[in-house]
Formats: sequence, structure tokens, C-alpha cells
Amino acid sequence: MDMALLFSVSLASVIGAGMGLFTGIVPGIHVNTLAAMLLAGYPAMEEAVSAIAPGVDAATTVCACVTSASVVHSFVDFVPSVFIGAPDSEDAVSVLPGHRLLLEGRGMAAVRAAAIGSLVGASCATLLSIPLQLILLAGAGDVLEGFTPVVLLVCSGVLLANEFRRGCGMWGIAAFLLSGALGYACMVLPIGSDGLFGEGSLLLPLLSGLFGIPVLLSSSKGGRTPSQRDDGADPVGPGPGLKGVVTGCIAGWFPGITATVGASVAACFIGEDRPERFISTVASIGTVTSVLSLVTLSVSGSGRSGTAIVIGEIMGDGLGGALSEGFLMLLLSTAMGSALGYVLTLLSGRFMSGISDMVDPVRMNRAVVVFLLVLVPLLTGPCGLLVLLFSTVVGFLPNVCGVGRTVLCGCLMVPVILFL
Repeated sequence: MDMALLFSVSLASVIGAGMGLFTGIVPGIHVNTLAAMLLAGYPAMEEAVSAIAPGVDAATTVCACVTSASVVHSFVDFVPSVFIGAPDSEDAVSVLPGHRLLLEGRGMAAVRAAAIGSLVGASCATLLSIPLQLILLAGAGDVLEGFTPVVLLVCSGVLLANEFRRGCGMWGIAAFLLSGALGYACMVLPIGSDGLFGEGSLLLPLLSGLFGIPVLLSSSKGGRTPSQRDDGADPVGPGPGLKGVVTGCIAGWFPGITATVGASVAACFIGEDRPERFISTVASIGTVTSVLSLVTLSVSGSGRSGTAIVIGEIMGDGLGGALSEGFLMLLLSTAMGSALGYVLTLLSGRFMSGISDMVDPVRMNRAVVVFLLVLVPLLTGPCGLLVLLFSTVVGFLPNVCGVGRTVLCGCLMVPVILFL
């Protein structure tokens, strides 16, 4: 084994962990944005790596940084979801249960549940990566590809059937289709996403409007956030995280089945009535998806996430093939990112918990809404602001009609179904 490459990958993983902490803790900044910036600056970074460590594979080193950042982001992004209510594409459905625990003075219980769920998911996914790669390369990948439309339709049916069981079936269908229409429009209509700082993703205003702003405005009617307590104990154990591994494996392969969708469908079957257990399952699914996207990329050559696409662009064929050196180095980066992500999640959660009772939640929530209203046009331009407006209107349907917010996952599922 090349010890210089091993050291380079380890150092890049630590640097990536710091980047993932930043993107995870700051609302509205996604790790995909960071990955795109690293892709744009790759030629300069390649020269820098070659000058500092001649002969070291610069592509693998930079991709190790991206991988670690992606894994740490999947850990830490639950902290702003709990204490602020700003969603990410992989944990949007956890906003409401996280706030519920926050209002009970148990915000750190939500953070600890997310941390242990992510750690269990990352550990299992890392151990499963090598056997899954060998199985998929042996022909299982082609077989699974043919089931994609069926899996998407079944997941959609499960979400809607759950609304009929609650007595909100027609409103659930309406919310599912309206959110799907918004998602489809963001992907196919000739609407720009050029902001003052370059081209941004319309997923930011879409998801913020559907899952974030309605929750923030609805929770801006009460008093101050109660004093938070933390007994230091794990509130859930490994069980919810292990349940999320299976769903995460499915979400890691099939397009359109993100962690949000997978957690929502899984919740219909596993019946997690405690919010901290649901949060732990969502966290596990999100992290498993992040890790196994490397396996999917190495097998099919196509990325299921923004970071995986960037890694594919940088490494090219260097990740393909069974047990390639590049693949094994990125698994090492995944393991390091998982360990660092667990620690950073708890530290950032303690910090947010310590200052939460010093801040007026009404003002804080309104400040986050204003922050999103400023950030969206900066990153996505006027079209992003329009998407935010329409998605916020649709995002209030669960508040008004009593449907579950999970049906708004149609914004991700309907476009993929139509494309297929």
C-alpha cells in the first residue's frame, strides 16, 4: 500500500470533515454546493497536491475530501433541523419531531438519536460496501435497474394509502401531486437558477418552502424555548439505526428514493411512535445512502447524489472495477468521516443547546425565514424566489388540511416516475 497516498487521504478526510461541519451547521448551504466548488477548482488543487506530495494521486485525495465532507454533513445537518427548523434534502421530515423534542426541553436527545443512528448506519454501510459491490458487479445491478419504476410506484402508493387510513386521502393526493408538479417544473422548465454568486440548485427554495418555512412560521407563535437538559445517555440504542440500514440500501441504489422518502415509507411499517426513534431511523437512512452512493457509482458509473457525481467527474474510471485502490481509499475516508461526524454532531448540538434558551424562538425563527428569503435569490436568482413562494403555499397544506408532511416527498418522486 502506498503510504504517501494513505497519509494524503487521511489528511484530506480531516479537512473534509471541517467542510462538512460548516455545510451541515449553516442552514441552506448543502454539501453538494461545496462539492461543485471543489470540482470547479480541481485543476488548481491538483497542482497544489502534486507540488506538496509529488507522485500522490491528486484525484483520490480531493475525492477523499469530498467523501468525508458528505458523510460528516449527513451527521451534522440534523442539528439545525432540531434547533432551528431549517431542512436539508435528506432530513426534511425530521424537522417536526425534532422541534417537538426541543419544546419538551430534550433537544439534545434528538441530536444524540441522530448521531447514534448515523453512526450505526455508516458503520453497517461501510462493512457492506465491499460485498455489495461484488454482488452488483456480478449482475445483480442490471436486474435491480429494471425494478426502479415498480419500486417508485409502490413507495408512492404506501405514502398515499397511509393518508387514506388517516382520513385525508384526497388531500394527500392533492398535496403529493402539487409538490410533484413543483419538483417536475424545477427540473424541466426553462427557468434559470442564476444567483449573484453563480448558479444554484432550485432544490434549496423547493425544499425550504415545502418543509422549512411552514414549520418555522407555525412554531413562531409560542413562548420561549424551554431550558434544555441532557442526561448524556443514548435515548434510542442501535435498533432504529439498524432498521434504517435496509431502507438506506434501497435508497442508495434506486433514483428518487432519497432518505426522506425511505424514512417516510419505513415509518408506515415500523411504527416508530417516539420522535427520537424516528429521527434515528431517518439519520441512519441518510448516512447509509451517502456511503452506498460510492458503491452505486463504482458499479453503474452514475451518481445518485451531487457529491457522487462530482467524484465520478474527478476520478473517472479510477473508481470502477472490483476493489480498486481508489474505492478502498474512499471507504477509508468514509470510516474517518463517520467517527469525526459523530463527535462533531454532539459538540455542535451541545453548543446549540446551551444557547437555545438565551434566544427568543419567535425572533430566531423569523430571522431564519428572512435569512432564507435573502439566501434564495442570492444563490438561485428571481426564479428561485418564485419557486420558494409557490412551494411555501403548498407546504402549508399539511397545516390546513391535516395531511402528513411526508406526502410532500412527491416533489422528488413524481419527476423520476415521469422521466422513467
